Amino acid sequence: MSSYRPLHDGWTVTAVSSTGQLRPVVAGLPAAVPGCVHTDLLAAGLIEDPYLDDNEDRLTWIGRTAWSYETIFVWESAGDGADDDRADLVCEGLDTAATLVLNGVEIGTTANMHRSYRFPVRHLLSEGENTLKILFDPPYGYAEAQRAALGDRPGAYAEPYQFIRKMACNFGWDWGPTVVTAGIWRPIGIETWSTARIAEVRPLAAADGTVEVYVAVERAAERPLTLSASVAGVTESVTVAAGQRRTVVTLAVPDPDLWWPRGYGEQPLYDLVVRLEDQEWTGRIGFRSVELDRTDDAFTFVVNGKPVFVKGFNWIPDDCFPSRITRERLAERFAQAAAAGANCLRVWGGGRYESEDFYDLADEMGLLVWQDFPFACAAYPEEGRFAAEVEAEAREHVARLARHASLVLWCGNNENIEGHADWGWQEKLEGRSWGGGFYYDLLPRVVAELDPSRPYWPGSPYSGSPDLPPNDPAKGTVHIWTVWNTHDYTHYATYTPRFVAEFGFQGPPTYATLRAAVSDDPLTPVSPGVAHHQKAIDGDLKLLRGLGEHLPRPDGFDDWHYYTQLNQARAMAFGIERFRALAPHCMGTIVWQLNDCWPVTSWAAVDGGGRRKPLWYALRRAYADRLLTFQGDQGGTLAVVNDTDEPWSGELAVDRLTLAGEILAKERFDVSVPARGTASVKLPEGGAWAGHPAGEVLVATLDDVRALRFPSEDPAMDYPPAEMDTVVEEIEGGLRVRVTARTIVRELAIFPDRLDPRATVDDQLVTLLPGETAVFHVTGGEVDPGALVRHPVLRCVNEPR
Repeated sequence: MSSYRPLHDGWTVTAVSSTGQLRPVVAGLPAAVPGCVHTDLLAAGLIEDPYLDDNEDRLTWIGRTAWSYETIFVWESAGDGADDDRADLVCEGLDTAATLVLNGVEIGTTANMHRSYRFPVRHLLSEGENTLKILFDPPYGYAEAQRAALGDRPGAYAEPYQFIRKMACNFGWDWGPTVVTAGIWRPIGIETWSTARIAEVRPLAAADGTVEVYVAVERAAERPLTLSASVAGVTESVTVAAGQRRTVVTLAVPDPDLWWPRGYGEQPLYDLVVRLEDQEWTGRIGFRSVELDRTDDAFTFVVNGKPVFVKGFNWIPDDCFPSRITRERLAERFAQAAAAGANCLRVWGGGRYESEDFYDLADEMGLLVWQDFPFACAAYPEEGRFAAEVEAEAREHVARLARHASLVLWCGNNENIEGHADWGWQEKLEGRSWGGGFYYDLLPRVVAELDPSRPYWPGSPYSGSPDLPPNDPAKGTVHIWTVWNTHDYTHYATYTPRFVAEFGFQGPPTYATLRAAVSDDPLTPVSPGVAHHQKAIDGDLKLLRGLGEHLPRPDGFDDWHYYTQLNQARAMAFGIERFRALAPHCMGTIVWQLNDCWPVTSWAAVDGGGRRKPLWYALRRAYADRLLTFQGDQGGTLAVVNDTDEPWSGELAVDRLTLAGEILAKERFDVSVPARGTASVKLPEGGAWAGHPAGEVLVATLDDVRALRFPSEDPAMDYPPAEMDTVVEEIEGGLRVRVTARTIVRELAIFPDRLDPRATVDDQLVTLLPGETAVFHVTGGEVDPGALVRHPVLRCVNEPR
């Protein structure tokens, strides 16, 4: 028998020591477990919210302080010894370098946030009260000591994050605050057991219905054991002989329903039950195959024999403090990704291995998971304890996640191979290790041993071989950061990549999110709080430079907020449409990024308050299953993209109109695009903008899909001042806003969160031709109907000045 008792109550936290840091006295403060020091101090009112204004700057002492967590718990043995021959302290997550002491006896140390630990404690438990202390070293102190011992190594930031196995972005990033945490961040408890326990279950399911269930057993007695596995009505049993600690049970399920990525089919999941004597393990599995097609330097996911065009988002931790991330919050983010048309999330290497809830939701919703091992943007040491810790964490999580049908790739790191090749690291390293042994040897060996059903990729970007330039668009995966850092977004059109795993363009958060995080009065693009919530180097300058000739110069905060958000949306739509038009040469785009961990100006589509930015609405159109997009100089080619299982045929209409809606020229084309195919329609040369380029628009329509192409940038267009009729009606659950254009209305947007932070709208950035009507639905909060259709809530590019 076995039983588990959580130890989540009665904890206190005390600041033990710090190095040259002014700090408040913290002694015996009530502590939440799971949690961390920051959330405990915040709950006690001892610190201000680190997400507000520049409060984070005054909290650096937390990461330079040693912390002691302590609890007293009552222990009562079973008496007859039947179910507690063994008792283990099970620590699912300790952050990070810690010493554990039970009843005055040191029972072990930890040095890795990314793995769990188990300590035998039966011999130390006393009847009645027991005292458990966990002393956490200062994260900075530990990392800096490792750096001094092993030698410095280059990284993207002047922080020692590569010297401690901890979530790298805790130390700040170009979208995140520096909040260096400590604490018991995942559950902790005591498991008692006798005879034997299930130590690990690693099921590998195949599309043909075969399930190989690998089971590891820990023993307290050497006698034969009966182990069984059941799924979909099929049960098989084996005897685990005395002395045997690993076994495999093979099941054959006849004609299982296959698990498919979202948009390609359903996501049936089957309950797998493993029993060892009176113990039981349960988990859901899906039947599918996954391969990585590398033919001719391609990078194509093939699921159940079918190539998949990846429409994805990069995922960062959704909060700097993981204990605040609930299943409900994850479900909201996943729903936002899916509603935008995504079928993939890449778990980025500067974060962490995510929770069971994360991967369960991905299984249920058909979102493919690309899983980076947690290494990012730095040279990592391979000496000392690091290699052992990396292997331990890799073995734990590869085994833990093996059952998840959504997981389709293990990736060694984020940008470290590129850094070693292209960022001048080699001279700085002076022959010291940089992590290559992990990416080219250790991690692929672990994956090949424990999870051969999935492909492994050494890093991203990567061209397929260590001797090739890693960020070559023509091979493997590419990260595109010329756009945003140095080039206009139209530069995306110069790329012909095989798979774009990272690319992005910044924009500020929604008004409600920014206003809640910043107390500046007045709120301006350069006011102190707004500036503090911009972490990118020269970020504000790049935002304004990025407007280029595309949009007018902003006049005040309201213009800045609308134009930079609009420009972000346009930039990413331009890139995605370019890359989708290249399919099947290019077979994936993963946008940087879906989400934020706090309120900040960033590349995210969903901001730190969980609100959808205009970018999200643009991505929903760019990621639609069926897409028309003008490509080439002056829109001389129209790409017809069909990401469905049915052919798309019909008459493609291309009309050249005046801005007043008068037809100047018509073209009609019979098109037929196969399932999951792309077609290119060459438009008559010179016909597109033969007239007045500042006063015309090209309109393409096939069925209910439309694309617009304007021959000049907005400031050069002869737009009339926008005129429109608006009607706001109360309906069940909110308000309906009907807008009818009397002139062209360019990029119409409604921002109801400016009136009530709870209010949302179902669409944004809609261009109306004269006589057309758009209907918006506003839900949540209490909103003045009249204010919904007035500046600055209702905006368009050509609004009257």
